[in-house]
Amino acid sequence: MFESFAGVIKPNSTEAKLLASIDVTRLPQHIAIIMDGNGRWARAQGKPRIFGHRAGADSVRAIVDTCARLEIKAVTLYAFSTENWKRPKTEIKGLMQMLKRFIRSELKEVHANNIRFQAIGEIYGLEADVQKEITNASQTTMNNTGMVMCVALNYGARAEIVRAARLAYQDIERRNDVIDHLSEKDIERNLYTWNLPDVDLLIRTSGEFRISNFLLWQLAYSEIFVTPTLFPDFRRPQIFEAIIEYQKRDRRFGGVKSEPPA
Repeated sequence: MFESFAGVIKPNSTEAKLLASIDVTRLPQHIAIIMDGNGRWARAQGKPRIFGHRAGADSVRAIVDTCARLEIKAVTLYAFSTENWKRPKTEIKGLMQMLKRFIRSELKEVHANNIRFQAIGEIYGLEADVQKEITNASQTTMNNTGMVMCVALNYGARAEIVRAARLAYQDIERRNDVIDHLSEKDIERNLYTWNLPDVDLLIRTSGEFRISNFLLWQLAYSEIFVTPTLFPDFRRPQIFEAIIEYQKRDRRFGGVKSEPPA
């Protein structure tokens, strides 16, 4: 697997040393990232917030490229929440324009690398031209068998769970069952991420310790890694550091570690 970084990472570099510390047999299957700190990064540069979002696009490219080379099964990026509509209209307009350009410009490379694009959230609430780009990217890559690049847009986890519960209840009615038989599997089948493994590793940039209404169901037993790095500065070394830290964790999923006999 490390051969996929040949010509990309210089031998004996910091990145090479970090990569050598990763156990390829214990990689997370699904990584989710809360991309935070774009606005603060822009202010530190003396620029409007939209410049931080534009700079963050390079971080997205680094994340997708690195995780695809590591053969991670899925990466979910929190791009725009249902609460983000409270932001200034000029910022929202700039974000949507940037989103359209990014999808259009990156689609060819994403498709060439066998990556499948998927968007989750209330997509119908976005402008028609944004929906068009999302639909085109999804349809173009739908038969790809590599990593899933999942982008959360107009997304809120509470709304997702309510939607899943409503759809699960409709499923129960269709099969003439009773509500007491509603199970976790019924809910999971109706989540946006039904086709993806649960999140193993959640990364949040900018040092904030919040989940921010993101994948609440899917994060039930995720390991959480918070880095002070602002998202526009988040690159391959930080991804490696997060995975190394993840591999140090003792994942018990509610159980206890077995003790040797006395």
